[in-house]
Amino acid sequence: MAEVIGVRFKNVGKVYYFDPDGNQVPKGGRVIVETARGIECGECTMKNRTVDDDKIVKPLKKVVRVATPEDVARVEKNRQKEKEAFEVCEKKIAKFGLDMKLIDVEYTFDGSKILFYFTADGRVDFRELVKDLASVFRTRIELRQIGVRDESKMLGGLGVCGKPFCCSTFLGEFQPVSIKMAKEQGLSLNPSKISGTCGRLMCCLKFEQKGYEDFGKITPKPGSWVRTPDGDGVVTEANVITGKLKVNIHSDSDVRQPPQPYHRDQVTQIPRPNRDDLPPHPAAAPDSRRERPSASPRPERAPAPGAPRSEVPRSGHSRGGRNRRGKNTGRPGGQQPGKKPQ
Repeated sequence: MAEVIGVRFKNVGKVYYFDPDGNQVPKGGRVIVETARGIECGECTMKNRTVDDDKIVKPLKKVVRVATPEDVARVEKNRQKEKEAFEVCEKKIAKFGLDMKLIDVEYTFDGSKILFYFTADGRVDFRELVKDLASVFRTRIELRQIGVRDESKMLGGLGVCGKPFCCSTFLGEFQPVSIKMAKEQGLSLNPSKISGTCGRLMCCLKFEQKGYEDFGKITPKPGSWVRTPDGDGVVTEANVITGKLKVNIHSDSDVRQPPQPYHRDQVTQIPRPNRDDLPPHPAAAPDSRRERPSASPRPERAPAPGAPRSEVPRSGHSRGGRNRRGKNTGRPGGQQPGKKPQ
C-alpha cells in the first residue's frame, strides 16, 4: 500500500499519481510537482488516500510543495505568454509555407520549454521553424503533431447532441470505439449519424456501452416470448434504455390486434411454446392479386386459300421458290428454266 494524491495538469486530462511527501493536499488545491517535462503546476483532483501497489508505477515522483500565491501568479503569467507565442508561431508557419495548423501552445511552469501542438495531413519538415522559434524565445522548443480527436479535445465545441464535447468536459483519456457498439445500441450505421465533429466515431458510444449491456440483460429482446397481464405474446420492439416494449398478443380471435405497449417490469420472459400450444393466427385477408391466366400458345399462320398445307412457306425460308436474290433454286416444288410444268 502507498499513499498518493491524484494530480491533473489540464482542465480535462489524465490523472497522475504523486507521492504527497507528508503534505495534506485538499481536492482542488494546486501543487508543484516534478515531471518528465520538468517542474509543473497541477491541480489536485484526488486528495490523500492509499492504493494498492499493483495500481501504481514505482518509483513515484514527489510533490515539491503546495502552490503559493506567487506560483499561481506565475502560472497566469505563462498563460499570457502562450497567447503571444501562438501569434508568433502562426506568422513563422506562414513565412516558411508549411502545410500545418497550429492548435495550442503550452509553457512549462519554470519556462524551460515551450510546446507547440499542431495538426497536419502528413509529415512536416519543421526543422527550420524550430530553429527560428528557438532564436526568438531563447528556450527549448518542442513541436508535437496530434490527431483530430486531440484537436477537438483542446479546442472544445458542441456536439451533434447540442452539448459540449465529452472529451473536453469529463473524459480523461480516449478509449477505442468500434462500429459494433453502434449496432448493439440500435443506432443508425450512417457515418454522419454516429461520427463526432472530429470525424471519428463518437466517444459516447464507448462510455454508454456498459449501460446498454446492463439494461440489455433485463430487457426482453425482439422475437422473445413474454407473459403480460393480457396474455402471452411476442416482443416486436424493445427500447433498452427506457424499458418500453411492444408485444404482439396471441389470442383465439380472428381479428388481428396491433402490438400493445408495456414496460419491462410488467412482463415476464417465458420459453417459446410448442407449435401445437399456439392459438391459431387470425385469418389472413384474401389475396387481392388474381392468378393470371396461362398464356395461350401463339396461333400458327393460316395457309393461303387454295394452297396445300405442305406448300405453306415458313418465315425466312423458301421451300422451292426463289431465293433471296430472286433466282430459282431448282429445288422440289420449283420450276426449272426452259421446262414447262407437266
